[in-house]
Amino acid sequence: MNTKSFLAICLASALLLTLSAVTFGADLKLIPLPNPKIEGGRPLMEVLKDRQSTREFSSEKLPLEELSNLLWAAWGINRPEVGKRTAPSARNQQEIDVYVATADGLYLYEPKDHVLMPILPEDIREKTGGQPFVKEAPINLVYVADFSRMGSYSLQQKEFYSACDTGFISENVYLYCASEGLATVVRGLVDKPALAEVMRLSSDQRITLAQSVGYPKK
Repeated sequence: MNTKSFLAICLASALLLTLSAVTFGADLKLIPLPNPKIEGGRPLMEVLKDRQSTREFSSEKLPLEELSNLLWAAWGINRPEVGKRTAPSARNQQEIDVYVATADGLYLYEPKDHVLMPILPEDIREKTGGQPFVKEAPINLVYVADFSRMGSYSLQQKEFYSACDTGFISENVYLYCASEGLATVVRGLVDKPALAEVMRLSSDQRITLAQSVGYPKK
C-alpha cells in the first residue's frame, strides 16, 4: 500500500467516525415543553404536612406534561415581564442551571423558552449519585451553579449563595411532588468531579446537589 492510499483510507475512516458521532448526537433533540398548568394543586398546609423524602421509585416515565409542571415549579419564570423565577437567587443572578438526566439522555432546562436543550445522548442516571435507586428513578435533576454569573462575589460567597439558591429550588420540587403524589429525594452523595467530567462542565460550573423524582414504587 502506498502513502497516498493509506492517507485516503485514514481520511475515510475519520469521516465515517465523524458521521457516526453526528448521527448519534442527532438522536437527541430539543424538546418543547407544554405550557405549565399553574392553577389548582393541593392546599399549601396539606402539602407541607405530606412533604417527605422517598428512596424507592417506579421506573415508569413521567408524562411530558408532568415534567413541564415540575420544572416550572422548580425554577420556571413566574413573572415574564421581568424574567424572575419561582425560586429566589442572590441579587437575582439566577446562577443555577437545572440538568435533567433521563433514560434517553441528558438535557438542560431552559426556563426562558420552557424547553429541554439536548446535552448528551446517553443515560447517565447511574452516575448522578452513589445510591442504587438513582438508576431506577426516571428523572434525576442535577443542580449546577455557574460562578461566572456571580460577579464580584468571593469564592466563599459564591459557594454559600449557590448552595442556598439550590436549596430553594429543590424545596420547590419537594412541594410540587407532595402536591402531585410523586416521590423525590435530594441527594448530596455525588461524585462531583466524575459527574462534571461526564457532563462536560466548564471550570466555572459547580455541581451543588442532585434530586431524584418519579412515581412511588408499588
